[in-house]
Amino acid sequence: GYDGRKWIKTKVNIEDHVVVPNVDLDKIGQNGDEYVGDYISRLTMITLDKSTPLWDIHILNVKTSDAEAVTVIRTHHSLGDATSLMSLLVASTRKTSDPKAFPTIPALKRRGTTSFSLIKKNWFMKFIFTMCNALILIWNTVIDVLLVWATILFLKDTETPLHSRKDTGSNLRRFYHRTVSLDDIRLIKKAMNMVWYDSSCAKCCKTINDVLLGVTQASVSRYMNCRYGNRKPEDGIRIRSGVAINLRSEVGLQPLADMMSKGSKCRWGNYVSLFLFPFSTGLETDPLVYLSKTKSTMDGMKNSLLPTIIFWSIKSIFNILGAKIGAVILKRTASNTTLCLSNVTGPIEEVSFKGHPIAYIALSTYGHSQALLIHFTSYAKDMLISIAIDPMVIPDPQELLDEMEDSLKAMKATLFERGLL
Repeated sequence: GYDGRKWIKTKVNIEDHVVVPNVDLDKIGQNGDEYVGDYISRLTMITLDKSTPLWDIHILNVKTSDAEAVTVIRTHHSLGDATSLMSLLVASTRKTSDPKAFPTIPALKRRGTTSFSLIKKNWFMKFIFTMCNALILIWNTVIDVLLVWATILFLKDTETPLHSRKDTGSNLRRFYHRTVSLDDIRLIKKAMNMVWYDSSCAKCCKTINDVLLGVTQASVSRYMNCRYGNRKPEDGIRIRSGVAINLRSEVGLQPLADMMSKGSKCRWGNYVSLFLFPFSTGLETDPLVYLSKTKSTMDGMKNSLLPTIIFWSIKSIFNILGAKIGAVILKRTASNTTLCLSNVTGPIEEVSFKGHPIAYIALSTYGHSQALLIHFTSYAKDMLISIAIDPMVIPDPQELLDEMEDSLKAMKATLFERGLL
């Protein structure tokens, strides 16, 4: 363990972890969303009891615009990353259409890149192709690592309406979400022939991450221009996002039993890293330009071992220098960038927990030094956009969600007008 700490077996008293507050429904009236938002926001200022297992569940019997009641599950990140916790949640549910059946687990193995047939047949061409790829991989990795160290030491993002130079890690957080069509995102991906390249293992697999990054880049640009008003954003403005990367050998969810077994390749725990994605703040008249810019940037970053190096470096620093030094490095990386992004795969069909249908699943985190965190979670036919914000920095989070929804609609409409859908 870190600093002499280690995991120990303990008995769990469920009553210590489940909270069902008394709610005056007459007083709340039609303001269920506001009550739930305020309740969750207050939780961000209350630390978990370290003398017991680091999780709790809050059951709020309050009707909101999205559900008849809300359950808030709060866990410490040391217990596992989003993929681990999502697998645990899915293992606890059943299909709504068949209460006795487990949900389908959409686990997909990563696929390697395909080579041209000429290269496959010609050993010399294959050798040249391999050497060129290796040189590009080494060069890109060195550049990316230097940029990360520069970020840790001195390279800071520009202070903008989305980013404050002051540390916001201990500030109160508020959470908002918006549901969009997952089918629309898949249609855009198919039309634009988007390909996400997993740099951690130099293998590619088709997913929707490029579209999500393009939508985020479009919405951030539009939001920034609205916040600046008639004055355009300054030239040379720097906005970067930490993008979470799942380092497991399989993408998507895995069965919980497989993750908990000792010989499994997809183990329980924290197997997540990141890379730094630079955002463009230019306001484009063609919404598809944001997608092409995202694809171009990702093509330039695809041949890099940065996420793997970051993962093992941080792990080594925690083991050798201790948790305090490791926390300082992570904190400086976060505080010198503007936002953080992640995308987590959820159940591919509607599920229920103990006979109660789940309307939506919203993942998020707090305690980071950034004023904005954006999490995408797929569930059945929906994609839920969840944002965590520091209200002292971002007073109008609904405007940002509006821009994300409008950007997605504009991309789909443009593709339809051009006969690409």
